[in-house]
Amino acid sequence: MADPDSPADHPDDSPAAESTDDDGTAAPLVIRLSGVAHLAAIGVLVIALIFAGVNFAYLWWTLLTPVALIFWIRRLRTVVDDDGLTAVRTFRSDRVGWADLAGLQFPKWSAARAVTTLGDRIPLPAVGFHDLPAIAERSGGRVPDPFAAERDARFTDED
Repeated sequence: MADPDSPADHPDDSPAAESTDDDGTAAPLVIRLSGVAHLAAIGVLVIALIFAGVNFAYLWWTLLTPVALIFWIRRLRTVVDDDGLTAVRTFRSDRVGWADLAGLQFPKWSAARAVTTLGDRIPLPAVGFHDLPAIAERSGGRVPDPFAAERDARFTDED
C-alpha cells in the first residue's frame, strides 16, 4: 500500500509528478506500506507483554520486537525517480535503471517485481497494482498505465 501523501492514492491529481525540486527535477515518488501496518506492532506488543510478564528476567527482550517491527515497516519502500526504481528492503536496496527494466510482474501470491532485461526479478516492497497509474506517470511513460485506455474511453463516452 502506498503512503497516504503519495500520488498512488490520488492518481488523478498526482502532485508528485508535477512538483519539482530546487534543481528543476521532479520529486521522487515514494511508495510505502500503509500506516495501518503499524497496528500489527500493537498486537505484537500485547503478546510481548504477556511473554515478558511470565518471567521478565529471561524474556525482557521480547519487548524489543514491536520496536523492530516498526523500524522494518518504516524501512520498506519503493522509490520511483527520473533514473529508475529503487527497492529498499530489509537488509539491502536494489536499483533498476529505466534502460535495464523489461517490465513489472504482479504474481498472485507474492510481492510485485521489477523484471530486468537480464531476467532478474527484484521484489518491490509496498507496490500494488493500484499504484501503476502513479508509477506510469512518474516514469514518463516507460511503464505503461493499464488503466489509461479504460479511463480515456470513459471520458470520451461521457462527452
